[in-house]
Amino acid sequence: MPEPRRAGLRWLSPLGFLDLAWWEWGPAEGRPVLCVHGLTRNGRDFDVLAAALAAQGRRVLCVDLPGRGGSARLANPALYQPLTYVQALSHLLARLDGPVDWVGTSLGGICGMAVAATPGNAVGRLVLNDVGGFIPKAAIARIRDYVGTDPEFADLAGVAAYLRQVHAGFGALSEAQWQEMARHSAVALPGGGFRMSYDPAIAVPMRAVEAADVDMWVYWQAVTAPTLVLRGAESDLLLPETAERMAQKPGVRLEVVAGCGHAPALLEPAQVALVTSFLG
Repeated sequence: MPEPRRAGLRWLSPLGFLDLAWWEWGPAEGRPVLCVHGLTRNGRDFDVLAAALAAQGRRVLCVDLPGRGGSARLANPALYQPLTYVQALSHLLARLDGPVDWVGTSLGGICGMAVAATPGNAVGRLVLNDVGGFIPKAAIARIRDYVGTDPEFADLAGVAAYLRQVHAGFGALSEAQWQEMARHSAVALPGGGFRMSYDPAIAVPMRAVEAADVDMWVYWQAVTAPTLVLRGAESDLLLPETAERMAQKPGVRLEVVAGCGHAPALLEPAQVALVTSFLG
């Protein structure tokens, strides 16, 4: 698999100008696809999907959200909120200055819904990977329990074992896939060992309040872009009744992915094919 290109821009945050980084695949003249990851993840989660889309002539931009991967951390942890992420991403959308398809996993899908619900938006097609109009508080509480704990690991094998535990919902990945994910999920410590590549302070807003249901139906109702909704068959975040309600809207296609919870990792050929065929 070819290596992606590193790119970035400066975006105006409430704290001043900060770096937003992304990984880019495919020809610069290709029709853009923006891929946005989940809460503790990063743009390298989309390597397999991005390579497949690039082979079809698409330009694919896989963002590291603020506080993750190569993007700058926020000095005020209270700003680790979807509205801040949308503000950062809006700078990239302005640079692209035209139609863009959006693939969002979990948090990335929340950002996608918010953008696609905004008048005058440029989202052509939207893929929501295991997220939708309603998130139950039990799923929020489960995620909050591990986010921000800032563990350290002796080696990348330890990172892979940790990822296998906290992201069991990704599905039955191979050892090589977990190892590759670990390689892109951790940074080396000066004295040896590794830690996760996201700012543990992203947990501060979640831990400042009691876990509660999240109702985003107002955003979903305003989305007009053709949408593919992927639901892990065992997901605790995108409930069956939520997905079925979303599928009642014209232009929405629902696919349930067997053997996964929250969220399908988009590494298996069948999962990748669902997205590439929908985006055309």
